[in-house]
Amino acid sequence: MPTLKMARPYPQQVKFFEAVTPYVAYGGARGGGKSWAARKKAELLALRYAGIQILLLRRTFPELRENHIIPMRMDLKNIAAYRESSKDFTFMNGSRIVLGYCDAETDVLQYQGQAYDVVFLEEATQFTEFQFQALTEINRSSGMMQEKFTPRFYLTCNPGGTGHAWVKRLFIDRDYK
Repeated sequence: MPTLKMARPYPQQVKFFEAVTPYVAYGGARGGGKSWAARKKAELLALRYAGIQILLLRRTFPELRENHIIPMRMDLKNIAAYRESSKDFTFMNGSRIVLGYCDAETDVLQYQGQAYDVVFLEEATQFTEFQFQALTEINRSSGMMQEKFTPRFYLTCNPGGTGHAWVKRLFIDRDYK
């Protein structure tokens, strides 16, 4: 079976890879490798946990294409099958990584009723709090995995943006409503 090639991660990326709590935010300046880390963590989870269902989101399709679809098609060549129509990678072990975007405020509603064991919200500060809250509702057991797994929600973010206030409130100030 082909193996996933990886560069040596930075110390902050290692912490992100090792994190298993239900909500994890990985922030920092632009160019720090957050998107790379999210992409690699999604790929590694899909390889490790048979049947896991993963959703990886960006705000716009061009960001999704450039930051994830193109690199993942290269990373996962001969490892997972990519379907352009549904924008997902399927693995031989039954795992799946779905790639999506939420350009408009209500685009998150297209995911209602679905279940994902893991959700990655890339550049979370570009999303509204409504979008984040709506996505937390789909972050639950998909029922597709053979082993026990607690659902997880990973966020990457830069300072600033539409969602700066809610991300700061939840992950820096730890002020929960």
